[in-house]
Amino acid sequence: MKTIVVWFSCGAASAVAAKKTLDKYGATHRVRVVNNPIEEEDADNVRFLKDVEKWLGVEIEFARHPKYPNASCKEVWADRKIMSTPQGAPCTMILKKWARQEWEKSNPHDYIVLGFTADEIHRHERFVVTERDNVLPVLIEEGITKADCYRIISDAGLVLPQVYLMGYPNANCIGCVKATSPTYWNHVRKMHPEVFEDRANQSREIGAKLVRVKGKRVFLDELDPKAKGAPLKGMDFECGIFCEEKQGELF
Repeated sequence: MKTIVVWFSCGAASAVAAKKTLDKYGATHRVRVVNNPIEEEDADNVRFLKDVEKWLGVEIEFARHPKYPNASCKEVWADRKIMSTPQGAPCTMILKKWARQEWEKSNPHDYIVLGFTADEIHRHERFVVTERDNVLPVLIEEGITKADCYRIISDAGLVLPQVYLMGYPNANCIGCVKATSPTYWNHVRKMHPEVFEDRANQSREIGAKLVRVKGKRVFLDELDPKAKGAPLKGMDFECGIFCEEKQGELF
């Protein structure tokens, strides 16, 4: 049997991608579902992972970078003395991309599946060009969009991670350093003040100006609590194994 590895990120799209892969290829291929655990994600992500595991009927495996067994973004930032750059964030590169590549060295496989939806064909195409071409676009082939994924999850009786219900645009780490919007950071300040303070303190120590206000980068502790940027996009950005590495006004 050839092996297919589905990279599950605790988001709706990758959950549905795993289900579709098992439905389509489970009888003819060995299908493994793997997750990159991240310490700074909300604890309810673990609950969702367990629910998805039962839904799929397979054990979800874990891949961690050997240098960072705690899979902590904060440890990566402290070690690398950097939180985010115009080229991306070290936590994404190390704890997701490099962790995946380390796992792949000792786990031979033939194909991979990522949660690219029908409204993300450009991301799929970019991944094929920049990384590898053995990606099975299971969601794209069936024309499944992100909105469809939320519906499929709901119809299956699953409850999305609670961070979605808190108004966050994704199920990534709370206080994601790839975000530059004052709208996002003031939302973190309101919903998770302890995380906002922690990010503010560490970013000061490192010298990272994480938020952009009127085109100018400022420290989080300089951010006006009333400052606003673009509205949060809401459930349309999933920081998975294929997280965008290019920094921008993501949310």
